[in-house]
Amino acid sequence: MSLLVEEVRLLELRIAQLERELTALARQSPPCTTLLSIPGIGLLTATAMVAATSGEVRHYRDARHFASWFGLTPKEHSSGGTRHLGRISKRGDRYLRMLLTHGSRAVLRAATVAQRSGKHLDPLRQWALAVQSRSNHNKATCALANKLARICYATLRDGEPYGTAHLQKKLVRTTVALSA
Repeated sequence: MSLLVEEVRLLELRIAQLERELTALARQSPPCTTLLSIPGIGLLTATAMVAATSGEVRHYRDARHFASWFGLTPKEHSSGGTRHLGRISKRGDRYLRMLLTHGSRAVLRAATVAQRSGKHLDPLRQWALAVQSRSNHNKATCALANKLARICYATLRDGEPYGTAHLQKKLVRTTVALSA
């Protein structure tokens, strides 16, 4: 029994060392620091996404194709004028899809707790709770994971942290409205 306890302690020390090394790598990588500004994107997700894409997403046609690379877009079964979206395709990188899904579960949980305590929610969390209220928790999780993948695409493409471009556009609109 004491050998197992000692082995667990050694593994915990090794995990802590690896996390310190990943943190140091993430600090040196501009794409990682940009991704870390997104809610639900942590150290493992950011470093894994940068490792998989090299921090460059310009070869994807748009954000939808980037999200479908993870298998997060719904399958489409359409005929004529009828459009039916099914379950997510689950094709693509399983590990990154799992990390994005867990991140979206964390964002949903934090948004639910914040809403119950009466705190102000940003638009992303409001949207996620609205999706959850009109469907079920798992569908809302997949929808939010899809949205997080698209946000990751936009932040990697623009090289700006999450929310910066939106705030700059809002400031430009406000100054234009004030000067008019």
